[in-house]
Amino acid sequence: MPSSVLLLLLLAATAAAYRFGSKKAVSVAGGKARIKTLHSLPAYYGLYAALWTGVPALLLLGFWIGFQDTIITALVQAQLPAEMTADLSEGRLSLLVNDIRNLASGNIVATDVTPALQAAADQYARLVSIADFALWSVALAVALGGLAFASRSISPSLRARNRVETALLVIMVICSSIAILTTIGIVLSMVFESIRFFNEVSWAEFFFGLEWSPQTALRADQVGSSGVFGAVPLFAGTLLISFLAMLIAVPIGLMSAIYLAEYAPRMVRAWAKPVLEVLAGIPTVVYGFFAALTVAPFIRETGGLLGLDVSSESALAAGMVMGIMIIPFVSSLSDDVINAVPQSMRDGSYALGATQSETVKRVIIPAALPGIVGGILLAVSRAIGETMIVVMAAGLAANLTWNPLESVTTVTVQIVTLLTGDQEFDSAKTLAAFALGLTLFGVTLILNVIALGIVRKYREQYE
Repeated sequence: MPSSVLLLLLLAATAAAYRFGSKKAVSVAGGKARIKTLHSLPAYYGLYAALWTGVPALLLLGFWIGFQDTIITALVQAQLPAEMTADLSEGRLSLLVNDIRNLASGNIVATDVTPALQAAADQYARLVSIADFALWSVALAVALGGLAFASRSISPSLRARNRVETALLVIMVICSSIAILTTIGIVLSMVFESIRFFNEVSWAEFFFGLEWSPQTALRADQVGSSGVFGAVPLFAGTLLISFLAMLIAVPIGLMSAIYLAEYAPRMVRAWAKPVLEVLAGIPTVVYGFFAALTVAPFIRETGGLLGLDVSSESALAAGMVMGIMIIPFVSSLSDDVINAVPQSMRDGSYALGATQSETVKRVIIPAALPGIVGGILLAVSRAIGETMIVVMAAGLAANLTWNPLESVTTVTVQIVTLLTGDQEFDSAKTLAAFALGLTLFGVTLILNVIALGIVRKYREQYE
């Protein structure tokens, strides 16, 4: 039976254990009239029983599923005939193991089914069946054992609340650690792959080179076999499109937030705010279609009427549509922050004779500035990480230009391009994606540090 059925069964057992623990706590206390003799409320005894029933079994299930296939594959490989694995590279061996899995599950295999291959598939299927049976047996035994232990432990003197809160604290610390370790793992993976890239390409060429052409040939005698990895055009295009987007998003979003929070009637705010936030739910590919089919031709035709040479794919088209897309990020967050400013600050300003506009400019906006900066920072991060709109409206050409009417590309677009399809992760072309990602990570980190400094400065001033 599938593991999902076992998971549902364990969750049901955990819920039943909560019910059982609560009722037993009332029972050992001598009835509902004597609940006060318990150290904790009956719900804590139920949580105590549920934790002992569910947590060990669920942890076992997770680890078992995570390592089962690896162990079974290793056992099957160890029993393969020597002639099947002789002179096989790591990739070919992986394909052989995949054929064994497909044959064991009844799927189509890429090679002829030999007796040795069939025997390996039968052995794989047999080991999977044994592992599944053992998983069900051990997981249910652990759940029942945990329930039995919790049942024997329940007594009026049991500090169930303390133990439950300690267990929940440990679980929260583990979850926080997983998030931190995941971030560290992402950074380290980029660092190690970037080191491999910089062993092949000079860091000076990457950070200061003015040409980007990562295409490499199959043979050394072909033209362009070495590739050119100057990343300056990519970061220039990223900054240009992000700057154009923020020119649209920040003024419109901030003014919209001020109007909705301070000037708009309640009825207008009730329908205008949801309508504005609908923009955030539109898929980026739809924005890309809009930019490529409507905005870019309009800009090209308008520029032609004015005598300007406008590219069919321009940074201006991508920046305008991207700015429209991120307006809700600035507007919604700024609106929430402005509404969070205490009413007493407004009343004090009015009491001193200030008008509503003066109150907004000199009291509300400075007090809400940390949150507004946070919203703008989120919008900048959204603009830097956008890919689809740039691909469809700005193109893939790595041009070093500050002219918004020309075609440019961004770092994220090139990362996607470099990692699309089957790639060899030992070539400078593919490893360049990790170097771009690490550099972009560093740039956003610097922006975050600057923004936090601004937020801290004004927070100290107005708190």
